Amino acid sequence: MPSPALSERAARAALAAHFTPAQLAADLSQFSAQEVWEQRVRRDTSRRLSEYKPTDELANAQLSCRFIIPSDEVWPAGLADLGPDCPLGLWARGHDQLPQLTASAIAVTGNRNATEQAVARAQAFATAVAEAGHTVTATLAYGVDAAAHRAAAHAGQATLAVLPRGLDRAHPHTHVQLLSSISATGGAVVSLYRPGTETSGATLRASATLLAALARAVILIEAVDHAETAMHTAEVAARLKRPLLAPPATEDVRAEGSNRLLAEQRAVLCPDPARALALL
Repeated sequence: MPSPALSERAARAALAAHFTPAQLAADLSQFSAQEVWEQRVRRDTSRRLSEYKPTDELANAQLSCRFIIPSDEVWPAGLADLGPDCPLGLWARGHDQLPQLTASAIAVTGNRNATEQAVARAQAFATAVAEAGHTVTATLAYGVDAAAHRAAAHAGQATLAVLPRGLDRAHPHTHVQLLSSISATGGAVVSLYRPGTETSGATLRASATLLAALARAVILIEAVDHAETAMHTAEVAARLKRPLLAPPATEDVRAEGSNRLLAEQRAVLCPDPARALALL
């Protein structure tokens, strides 16, 4: 039997610190998070898990942000669409705002090394989305995503940010002021990763998946094919049957990914923000 001292929240946080959701989905369909944690501890010959103190680790981490789980009222219902990849929990700042923000979340994303035209489009689309009462949702990345956050803030609307690292620091680190301003203006910031976790290729990809799942629709401003995490967001959005919108194709090589999705009719052409709002 699981230890009564270990809460579901602490067990899920501990599991999330060491495993991906897919690695645990089968066990969690049959056992509680506490039971699964204790099973994994017993099987661990390295003693790495037995030395981990779930309750203490959770308490320390929650000094700076909140770990929310599926049984919480503020849990975003759309994450269930991820099936076995549904997160065990989310680290959040501004978690009380999540129901309101995710109810109308629209992701505006694209290249980090964006063209000037893409940045201008991101600002225009994000402004229109925010002024229409939707929640601009993006990462803090350079280029399109940061431009979208700033445009929505300029329009006086709160935004939702997804980070590919622990919430103790910004990513990129030069966007610390932008990170602070989101929570301070009624927005929220979420991450799959506990404080102290550094950014990696794996965290970027998983966070791109989370961005798509949190949003009701995705506006892909511009994306390099295959290499850009924004393209992964777009691919996941299509798989989850989230509406995927994109501005007209450009000749720049940095738009090859979004142009391909338009050519394959996997993205809907939106020549301007008004058309996007009509589709939304």
